[in-house]
Amino acid sequence: MGRLTAADIRARKGGEPLVALTAYDFLSARLAEEAGVELLLVGDSAAMVILGHEDTLPITMEEMLVFSRAVARGARRALIVGDMPFLSYQTGPGEAIRNAGRFLKEGGCQAVKIEGGEEVAEIVAAVVRAGIPVLGHIGLTPQRASALGGYRVQGRDLDSARKLMRDAEALVEAGIFALVLECVPAELARRLTERVPVPTIGIGAGPHTDGQILVFHDVVGLWPRFRPRFVRAYGNAADEILRAVRAYTQEVKMRRFPGPEESFGISQEVLEALKL
Repeated sequence: MGRLTAADIRARKGGEPLVALTAYDFLSARLAEEAGVELLLVGDSAAMVILGHEDTLPITMEEMLVFSRAVARGARRALIVGDMPFLSYQTGPGEAIRNAGRFLKEGGCQAVKIEGGEEVAEIVAAVVRAGIPVLGHIGLTPQRASALGGYRVQGRDLDSARKLMRDAEALVEAGIFALVLECVPAELARRLTERVPVPTIGIGAGPHTDGQILVFHDVVGLWPRFRPRFVRAYGNAADEILRAVRAYTQEVKMRRFPGPEESFGISQEVLEALKL
């Protein structure tokens, strides 16, 4: 089978739920795809998960392209979406098109994700007109977290719920192929899903969306010190890695590693010739 396209994802509206996951490197992409993940987002959350920043704002286009190329080498069928980092599109349509194009031309992606609603609809439309598929993202948009009052659920009061409705409509009109809903009340996410003609992909948005996305490290239990309420860990990779590395450390200290099976031999003749 060939690689999934943005059109394939859009055609899944109302059908079998879409499975999406973030990926930042070759191995996570390869494993996610083998497990059946259909959409891989090279998320700007790499700023926190991989680079150790406190939020997503510091990550650059150049860094995102490194991660994108690694993911593209690891996945052959999943749709790969590059997450447009902070200030890579907000400055205007021209800059947005150039940077979005780099994700396709240099990063091996097939689409990009842009955070925001009505305020970025014109930019989204310009990127789509340039032939670059766009995944929308509304609700809690981490790049605007400070303006939204922090990392909190969006759309709980009437005004903000209406704003999300307008955001969704503006992005659909701009030409998005799917829409991420982050930290939105479940019933509001249901209504948004029923209202828009493109698939919705939830993260902290309840069970009624057309698909779900989580961060790879959260799913496998590799980020144990902080777990948002909406995350369910399906593994405990952090503890297993700690166990393995501690065992390695102990065996090195006790000179049990490497053993004969990990060592290479040399003939006695060579040793004698070297007079060692």
